Amino acid sequence: MTMKYGEKILSKTKLQKWENPYPDRNYTIDISFTEFTCLCPRSGYPDFATIRITYIPEKFIVELKSLKLYLNSFRDKQISHESSTNRIFDDLNKLLKPRHLEVTGDFNPRGNVKTVIKVAL
Repeated sequence: MTMKYGEKILSKTKLQKWENPYPDRNYTIDISFTEFTCLCPRSGYPDFATIRITYIPEKFIVELKSLKLYLNSFRDKQISHESSTNRIFDDLNKLLKPRHLEVTGDFNPRGNVKTVIKVAL
């Protein structure tokens, strides 16, 4: 079966950074990604969440299209709420080395259970 063009793009996705235009200032960047999906590693059912990223940059900022593609790449991964939120945090922290970083995974209820995961530096 041939991969569709979107699948090809997601398979090659890589987070990218840009130089911070104001490295001498403390300013906050808030990003909200409302269509995050991944698969439950136990059931295989889809999980849906809003991923919120808040950070104070140092030398670099994240390039938004690469972030969108990176977050979309979780769509077919079997990964827990905790692991996905922590992996996003780790990857952004490693790439950007920000002054402050917080990643929140606000997962939709499933089976009448709601989970919110927060990781902060």
